[in-house]
Amino acid sequence: MSIRDQIRDQIRERSEADNAVLLDIWHRAVHATHTFLGEAVIAEIYPKVRDVYLPSVPVWVYEAEDGRVAGFIGVTGNHVEMLFVDPVYFGRGIGTALLDHVKARHLAQGHANGHAPLSVDVNEHNHQAHSFYRRYGFTDVSRSATDPAGRPFPIIRMAWQP
Repeated sequence: MSIRDQIRDQIRERSEADNAVLLDIWHRAVHATHTFLGEAVIAEIYPKVRDVYLPSVPVWVYEAEDGRVAGFIGVTGNHVEMLFVDPVYFGRGIGTALLDHVKARHLAQGHANGHAPLSVDVNEHNHQAHSFYRRYGFTDVSRSATDPAGRPFPIIRMAWQP
């Protein structure tokens, strides 16, 4: 079994029992990577993530060798809605493995060869995420001056076309 197969074996669909852990990972990852938001904005977003976003999006989780959930990715159609890794596991290839999983699913569902590209929205101030997606073939498509809630946090729409 290749390393890639071993990684794939560690990715599974989210179960409802995962939601509390996913919310905790989201909260800690946002504190580590979205410092521009500030505590008040994070507190405002938290219940929406808990009650609306996480429950409504198909999510795949990455289980570390110790059995702990180390990260997750949520995708609706051809759009990556969320990708968060537990800060304890930063730099270990978990985000890459999750993104590779979604890219493979995207291709298997026939989105390649002129069909809809895989897209993601990234906060412009989240330079780490913007660089991450660029490294994996995503290109900037558009920019909005505000986030979807109208806050002054510009969003960059990125797309990956195989």
